[in-house]
Amino acid sequence: MITVKNLSKTYNSTTVLNIDNLDIPKGQSFGLVGNNGAGKTTFFSLLLDLIRPSSGYIKNNNIPVHESEDWKPFTSSFIDESFLIGYLTAEEYFYFIGELRGQNKADVDRLLAQFSDFFHDEILGQKKYLRDMSKGNQKKAGIVASFIGNPKVVILDEPFANLDPTTQIRLKKIIKELSQEKDVTVLVSSHDLLHVTEVCERIVVLNKGTVVKDIQTSTETLKELESFFAE
Repeated sequence: MITVKNLSKTYNSTTVLNIDNLDIPKGQSFGLVGNNGAGKTTFFSLLLDLIRPSSGYIKNNNIPVHESEDWKPFTSSFIDESFLIGYLTAEEYFYFIGELRGQNKADVDRLLAQFSDFFHDEILGQKKYLRDMSKGNQKKAGIVASFIGNPKVVILDEPFANLDPTTQIRLKKIIKELSQEKDVTVLVSSHDLLHVTEVCERIVVLNKGTVVKDIQTSTETLKELESFFAE
């Protein structure tokens, strides 16, 4: 589904990302981990065509993302609160995203009904602007908005941050169901090694912009990652 070839990003002669080859198959739950400055956000920004590569390319379903927008209808993401529209209520935002993705109000309502436990009565019907919600509730709204329109690729940057433990557990279940039951390719970046090993079937470690580990998740993966980052 996602193909990376000879990809690099350089700022003022400093290379912040350099990935020779990376393939992420359809329906895989893919975790990206690394310390601050490892290149995770740069990779996601390139994948979403928010910045342009210095060399190489990323293809999403065989579409070069920096040359065409044909990948956008089946790709969604939530990177941070800047993806929200703060002066809208959650309902207004969901319907706006639905309209962009060809979904009517009834379509959006049906999807939102599936996430009542995840929302925990804190998102819908609050008569609050998104900007006035807590960071955790803003994240809940942004994550669920990324599911509108039946995307084939979902990209989530630090989705577990600012969420309470109950919501984290529910989110892990949601991500697993997306990849295992709906064949959605889910890319997750996280600093939390425990969460990412529990939810992702494959984990790639970035260090100073390069891939240093590419692991199929097993019972030993958490120990392996903890050992690597403890060095």
